[in-house]
Amino acid sequence: MRGSAARVTDLGSRPLMRPDMSWLGVLEHHAGRAPKKPLAVFGDDVITYEGMVHQSAALAAGLHARGIGEGDVVGLLSYNNVEFLTTIFGVNYLGAIVMPLNWRLAAAELCFILEHSEARALLCDEPLVELANEATKDVHDLVRVSISATKLAGWERYSDLCAATVPSARAHADGDDIHRLMYTSGTTGRPKGVMITYANLAWKNFAHITEFEFTSTDVGLACGPLYHVGALDLTTTSLIAAGAATIIHQTFDAERVVDEIERSRVTTLWMAPSMVRAVLDLPGIERRDLSSVRLLIGGGEKMPIPFIERLQRAFSSAWFADAYGLTETVSGDTFLDSASTRSKLGSVGRPCLFLELDIWDEHGASLPPGGRGEVVLRGPKVFRGYWRDADATSAAFDGGWFHTGDIGFRDDDGYLYIVDRLKDMIVSGGENIASSEIERVLYEHESVLEAAVVGRPDVRWGEVPVAYIVLHPAAATTPDELIEHCRQQLARFKIPKAVLLIDALPRNPSGKVLKRELRDHL
Repeated sequence: MRGSAARVTDLGSRPLMRPDMSWLGVLEHHAGRAPKKPLAVFGDDVITYEGMVHQSAALAAGLHARGIGEGDVVGLLSYNNVEFLTTIFGVNYLGAIVMPLNWRLAAAELCFILEHSEARALLCDEPLVELANEATKDVHDLVRVSISATKLAGWERYSDLCAATVPSARAHADGDDIHRLMYTSGTTGRPKGVMITYANLAWKNFAHITEFEFTSTDVGLACGPLYHVGALDLTTTSLIAAGAATIIHQTFDAERVVDEIERSRVTTLWMAPSMVRAVLDLPGIERRDLSSVRLLIGGGEKMPIPFIERLQRAFSSAWFADAYGLTETVSGDTFLDSASTRSKLGSVGRPCLFLELDIWDEHGASLPPGGRGEVVLRGPKVFRGYWRDADATSAAFDGGWFHTGDIGFRDDDGYLYIVDRLKDMIVSGGENIASSEIERVLYEHESVLEAAVVGRPDVRWGEVPVAYIVLHPAAATTPDELIEHCRQQLARFKIPKAVLLIDALPRNPSGKVLKRELRDHL
């Protein structure tokens, strides 16, 4: 007994070693066992697991030589390519924080994110340099690196950056350290920076590999934008964690997707509903060979049941895993299992491994099956909080669970159904648009007295924004002028597709705008 006690005392007196949870550890693991295994394929460019270890280290050395270090934020504005993944690994090599940016945003929106995040560097794809120049014209002390074969004014070349001496050792990362920042539309009208930790990513990967039985033999296709958790985390990072290969398309093209599935025998991919629609609308799609696809992950917006049935006919060999998830949870919180695809049609399934889900009423009380309330979540894949926004973080975790802002219910078997959005979020082509963000811009126009933006159903995009406007008395403006005003400040997909002038907005007795009535009117 005395010996046992002594051993316990000795262990307790040792300094606790911080376990390494770096994303680089996953890369090194597979590189050590299958070094020549392709990690990613981009056209004729193939990078192996071993090659990614070397390239990410070289990029880290170049960034380090330019003053980037642990805890610094590095923006990444790029279409899909191998360098996108190399940048994530290279930034994490230094213990720095990578920040993928939505290239659909307007320059003013990107400028806000770069300033709010206090980014120290920006890596930019050559076709997006003009947008980046506009966004960073008032941003000082920013290291600018172009992913380009040519030298561009004001930018260092990515290839030159990677020619530096490789650092002797990479940074170790604790599970609570920030792996990635991803800005998402918020109800305040300004984007919020979601802090995704190394532990969040690791638990997400573990849950998804378990759910989908991913192995190194899978072949993924990343055809959606990698700045989005759909293509990045529902496909690519999960497959990297499993030691598999992912084919990357620069941008989405429906014909190319089908060609790729047939040529490369793709086994798994994620597509937003608008992307699936484009594939299903291709002439002769019913005669194409899509039999290699065993898993098609959906989600991003609620899909009509007839559309799901059509998808199942086209991808007859695939498990269509309709999903529900958020950027704040590294995507993929619930999935509809293959055995329930038809019996639970319209559901987004049950929670993945190690994630708890509940439905709360407005007082924070848990609701029984069938009760409609806010979806709340907790578990190790749920994010750490919002970057430099303690108030938003506190509100999001009121009661100890993450409040999604979505309204849903569970049936008697625990399957989740999403019925509405508490935050008045418009989901267009898989992209979240905060109605308040568009309203903020409209209110800046001198003729606008009141503004309310809602989503209108759209065959192609799922939803598109439409604005209801009350003008100041004697104001002389037109819907076209207000749309043009938005065009100067918002990304194209956020610009209202219609502006409707009305005498007054519908309100309840407490003065809240009744957006449900506006949606019903549409």
